[in-house]
Amino acid sequence: MIRLPRRGLLGVLGLVPLAGCGFQPVYRRTASGNPGPAARELTTIDVVLIPDRPGQLLRQALQQRLYGASGEGTAQYDLGVFYWIAGEGIAVLPDTTSTATRLIARANWTLTARDPGRTHVTDGSARAMETINIYNTQYFAADLEAEQVNARLADQVADQITLRLAMFFRARAGLGTG
Repeated sequence: MIRLPRRGLLGVLGLVPLAGCGFQPVYRRTASGNPGPAARELTTIDVVLIPDRPGQLLRQALQQRLYGASGEGTAQYDLGVFYWIAGEGIAVLPDTTSTATRLIARANWTLTARDPGRTHVTDGSARAMETINIYNTQYFAADLEAEQVNARLADQVADQITLRLAMFFRARAGLGTG
């Protein structure tokens, strides 16, 4: 008789419920090796211009994720994004000087079909947070750090939007979300 340590037994029993859930990757390829329904649909989305520099960063991040290595597909959908970043001072000194700023990026997005009626397909929102230190930094260094933080925020928001779109297209294809 094989004796499992108590922790090992609990670990094995913890995995049993996952065996029947049918978990499958969102971007799973078909049996023939072709891109799955989510990946195929994502390449048909055109990202509408998003104003300001943070918007440009988000648009570039979305385009990289949606088009991927396959290049642009024939656009069937337009993705409109309203994107903004708000800041709040944290780590405040006794003289009310803020030494760090928490930046919160928010995006409300809508996917519309390119049909005559501009049919609303789906929508959602995304949110990401980063902190930037501003105490005793030179102007150039602070500017560089702000640009990097804006790029990270754009990447996080783009990841969330892309995943939500992929889950939507996968569910619409009748494959569920896993």
